[in-house]
Amino acid sequence: MRIITVANQKGGCAKTTTVVNLAAALAELGKKVLVIDLDPQANATQWLSATSIPEASFRLLTQDDDVNTLWSTSLTANIDVIAASQSLADIEKELAGKSDAESILKLRLSALDSTRWDYVLIDTPPTLGIITINALVACKKLLIPVTTHVLSLAGVAQMMKMVQEVKEGSNPELEILGFIATRVNIRTRHSKDVLNALYERFGSQVLKSVIRENVRVAEAPSFRQSILKYDTKSPASMDYRELAREVVKLQGSAR
Repeated sequence: MRIITVANQKGGCAKTTTVVNLAAALAELGKKVLVIDLDPQANATQWLSATSIPEASFRLLTQDDDVNTLWSTSLTANIDVIAASQSLADIEKELAGKSDAESILKLRLSALDSTRWDYVLIDTPPTLGIITINALVACKKLLIPVTTHVLSLAGVAQMMKMVQEVKEGSNPELEILGFIATRVNIRTRHSKDVLNALYERFGSQVLKSVIRENVRVAEAPSFRQSILKYDTKSPASMDYRELAREVVKLQGSAR
């Protein structure tokens, strides 16, 4: 079972879109996926139409419920969800003063039935608070979505600083699985320039896959479908399938 955190403190970089559609593409390959939604906005939970267990992610971080009782099924075969709720917005207060506040998620996920899922994808909020720190401590691999906009590159610097702090402290095994360029409009010079800057700065850590800008991706959540189901032949569907294949290749066997 591979645990992958998807994070970037910059809002609008397609974290949730990446989580949902990568999960769908992995599921299409026959992989069993658990999505852990840690964003108080609960967009991944709503998008996947999970039969929600009330405040599952909040309980995951604050209570001692058996973690294997907190997941629920989604409308997509092979995808289960630990659902988010607005209560996560109060998590800083709930965890204040706890000596193990940054590693609670890692401890809790160690009790997961590792034979049930091939991949665990963790969706994070657009902040670098205690939730994101927990997600970084709990995983070995980090996937960073970056939109091809100059402001997105500025946000990556803060993300990398936190990654280094976590590696030097609570999780020395943390590695970057890759940067995934999202919302790429290859017809614009700006998009190409930012993509080139990403390659120049991070080299081989930038994944070969890119997710092209496509209005169909923005439409899909309204229908509670991944882009792979909403428009299976769209360029974006092809892009997420390519991303899933690249992730599987980089991760090796998930069992």
